[in-house]
Amino acid sequence: MWRQPKAVWAVAFASVVAFMGIGLVDPILKPIADTLDATPSQVSLLFTSYMAVMGVAMLVTGVAASRIGPKRTLLVGLVIIIAGAGLAGLSDTVTEIVGWRALWGLGNALFIATALATIVSSARGSVAQAIILYEAALGLGIAVGPLVGGALGSISWRGPFFGVSALMAVALVVTAFLLPPTPPAQRATTLADPFRALRHRGLLGVSITALLYNFGFFTLLAFTPFPLDMSAREIGLIFFGWGVALAVTSVFVAPRLQHRFGTIRTLIVNLVLMTATLVAMAVWTEDKALLAVCVVLAGLWIGINNTLITETVMKAAPVERGVASAAYSFMRFGGAAVAPWLAGVLGERNVHTPFWVGAAAVLAAAAVLALTRPHLPDIDAPEDSLDELTEQAEAVTVGSD
Repeated sequence: MWRQPKAVWAVAFASVVAFMGIGLVDPILKPIADTLDATPSQVSLLFTSYMAVMGVAMLVTGVAASRIGPKRTLLVGLVIIIAGAGLAGLSDTVTEIVGWRALWGLGNALFIATALATIVSSARGSVAQAIILYEAALGLGIAVGPLVGGALGSISWRGPFFGVSALMAVALVVTAFLLPPTPPAQRATTLADPFRALRHRGLLGVSITALLYNFGFFTLLAFTPFPLDMSAREIGLIFFGWGVALAVTSVFVAPRLQHRFGTIRTLIVNLVLMTATLVAMAVWTEDKALLAVCVVLAGLWIGINNTLITETVMKAAPVERGVASAAYSFMRFGGAAVAPWLAGVLGERNVHTPFWVGAAAVLAAAAVLALTRPHLPDIDAPEDSLDELTEQAEAVTVGSD
């Protein structure tokens, strides 16, 4: 798995920097609110605008990549991220930051979905190993993001935005030189293809599961800094521990549990454990030490979920992997977009409520996945069998020749 072409490592490095953007703003949410005199719900829009635009734009990524090629799509996405992050750092109001974060989300959408498909298609080894490599990049980026955000945010809340812009410029150069030219797809996809793919009950069920699970995930990510009420550096260290836990379980623990207990059973148990963690945070919200421990514990469950749900999506639907990724990403980032804003609104009235709502959403995700299980009979089958099933059903589901 670790002996990959330079092109794969180039995209993986850029993915690390791209995913830093998710956790980077966590440590500076409260400083931004204090400096710019904003409420938690207003500041949480930094997540909502980012995720909402990213979710909708995911529908466009496959269309763009199939027409101009994955490499050009990746590079365009990186340029947009550089601009969005830099302009957010130059802003003087929350409204301006929210707007530039939306632009940042557009760039991330073009990059992330294309990066996953590029790594899966270019990497040596199985699809599962390629996804683990991608999730390792995700986990490392999410882990380092809060640490960098805390360090730069302790100087100025603008620092993390400028930091991402600079790192993305490096990623742009690395990707431009190390990733070979990639031609457009033989068949250009359309905006309708992801919706056609969701007719497959297995993919639809897994996508709804991801939507609900991400609702709980981003409730924790966006709202917890407010009851913690610590410095940017302290919150950065806590979420660094969360990111490290996520990275370790996504790469080393998830494949072992999957091999021993099966994909669906592992995911259902894991979602129940995530629910229990959010319940503990809802009950003991005033206990900062317990909140910090629960954040790190949540990283364990989130790492396993991210790897296995992503792998399930890549195997669940008999469509091109780029189309499946676009459909799934559109659904899951929908949940991620609503959660931060709603958590901020609810938290202004009662600090316990956001975690209760997040726990209910994750428990509902476990129930949806259990109901979807009959539509995923071959999810743990050898990859050769899955590829054959994909080829047989692709023409019917996507409408390809």
